[in-house]
This record gives sequence, structure tokens and C-alpha cells, in this order.
Amino acid sequence: MAVLQEFKDFAMKGNVVDLAVGVIIGAAFGKIVDSLVTDVIMPPIGMLLGGLDFANYYLPLNGQAANLSLVEAKKLGAVVAYGNFFTILLNFIILAFVIFQMVRLVAKLRRDEAPAAAAEPAPPSEDIVLLREIRDSLRK
Repeated sequence: MAVLQEFKDFAMKGNVVDLAVGVIIGAAFGKIVDSLVTDVIMPPIGMLLGGLDFANYYLPLNGQAANLSLVEAKKLGAVVAYGNFFTILLNFIILAFVIFQMVRLVAKLRRDEAPAAAAEPAPPSEDIVLLREIRDSLRK
């Protein structure tokens, strides 16, 4: 029973729950970026490079015809699917940039909060100083 209690304590810590939420949101965001790259960015690039779907660009290694789709070419033998690789690489670069910007923003917010928390209290007003002097002189 002690092991179950330890596991429960571990699983319910704030950091573990925050990590789980981050992973779930990250997976959903990854799908959004994948759609952005596949459906919005890569079609114009493919059009500029010959009008084909960029994910279908490949180098045939077994003498396949160059006009086949990637799926058909793979059925006939090995291919180097560089178009698909570039699509996934662009996905990664966009995700990495967005995560970098988020980490940068959080670090900036933490830097802005730190001086406010470490700031010294304001000096007492003149009234307070005067009252303290009066109190000290009465004690004497």
C-alpha cells in the first residue's frame, strides 16, 4: 500500500499535472502546425517547383518512372522521399520557433516579476518619521 500512496502523491503533484497538460496541448498544436505546413505552405512551394504535391517529390532508386506518385513508386521499390522529409523538417522548424518564442516570453515575464518581488519597501513618510522622533524624545 505504501507504493500506491507514493505513486498517488507523485501523480498529483502540480508539476506532473502541468506536464501532462503541456503534452496534450503540444500534441494538438503539432497537428495545427502540420496542417499549416501540409495544407497552406507546401502547396504554393510545390506549384513553384513544378505543380506537384511537394510531399510526392522523390528520387527513384529502382528505376521507377518519375511521373508516379510516391505511394506507387514505393510499391515498385525503394525511393528517397525528400519532399516528405522537407515537409516534416519545416513542421519541426515552425514548432521549434513557436516553442522558443513561448519560452522567451515566460523568461521575460519572470524577469519582470523578480524585481517587483525583491524591491525594498518604500521609506516611511515624513509624518511617520516625525512621530517616531517624538516617541523617542518622550522615552528619554
